[in-house]
Amino acid sequence: MDALQKDAEYLSLLKEIKQKVRKAQLQALRKVNRSLIQLYWEIGKKIVEKQETMGWGKAVVENLASDLQLEFPGIKGFSARNLWNMRNFFLAYREDKNLQTLSAEISWSHNVAILEKCASNSERRFYMEMAKKFGWSYRVLVNQIENQAFQKYLSSQTNFSKTIQKKYRHQAHMAVKDEYVFDFLEVGEEHSERELERNLLEHVRQFLIEMGGYFAFIGNQFRLEIDDEEFFIDLLLYHRALRCLVAVELKMGKFKPEYAGKMQFYLSVLDDRFKLAEENPSIGIIICQNKNRTIVEYTLKDVGKPIGVSTYKVHKRLPEKMSKYFPTAEEFAEKLKGLFPEKS
Repeated sequence: MDALQKDAEYLSLLKEIKQKVRKAQLQALRKVNRSLIQLYWEIGKKIVEKQETMGWGKAVVENLASDLQLEFPGIKGFSARNLWNMRNFFLAYREDKNLQTLSAEISWSHNVAILEKCASNSERRFYMEMAKKFGWSYRVLVNQIENQAFQKYLSSQTNFSKTIQKKYRHQAHMAVKDEYVFDFLEVGEEHSERELERNLLEHVRQFLIEMGGYFAFIGNQFRLEIDDEEFFIDLLLYHRALRCLVAVELKMGKFKPEYAGKMQFYLSVLDDRFKLAEENPSIGIIICQNKNRTIVEYTLKDVGKPIGVSTYKVHKRLPEKMSKYFPTAEEFAEKLKGLFPEKS
């Protein structure tokens, strides 16, 4: 008994020390990262200042890269391309103290990806906050940018803010696009719901990629039987990150409010009869050819189940201007404040 007790105490001690070591390692890495970001900021600042005051051109970057690599042969990061990144890094954030602070909380490779792939500082702040809060790897970050997570968060129409647990809310918002592009399908502009469904099944891999990458296919025309009556969900998926079933309904033409009522019914049945105990409540996505955004907002306003409404197109074309649906700078700040509360 004493030996077992000692073993248990030893294992507890070992676990505690391991945690402390990992915490110290993480703190050390963060300190090194902040120092590196600060160094790159200072180098970028010096390059910009000399170019602005001395009128130096591109040659200064090439010369610096060559001389620094000769002086510090074992240190990476002094290529001409990376020096340009440092210069652009300083130029992008020199007027924004918040982004300067945030940039030190993520790695240099993350910063470069955000700097190169994002058009505005609002978008950059979004990805910085997300990468910091959720520990996104470089690959995950790039995937989120390429899947337009920022645009999805701003323009998608869902009621997730009041129907999904806070800890899953950000992921749920990004799980639903405002518009899907099914340009891999072999259908004309005029097609039926069944034809659309059949083509999606024939190209299920491309379909799941377009849906966002975290989805797994469960089945089509998923059968629900209630008191000898049958009902069928067009497509049933599973979202690995949200750990929940996702019912997808495909509709021709414009969104109608009654579609949400039918989806609520499906979700109630899924949660009651198919959801596993450890899984989260199911969500629904209604995909239509087009929608009136105001009607969608009123429809979802008092709906109790988590539902998103999206549109789709089957051929690539120039995207419609979505700026009128994006929030103002003040509204965007409030939206981000809800996602990333300020520390007291």
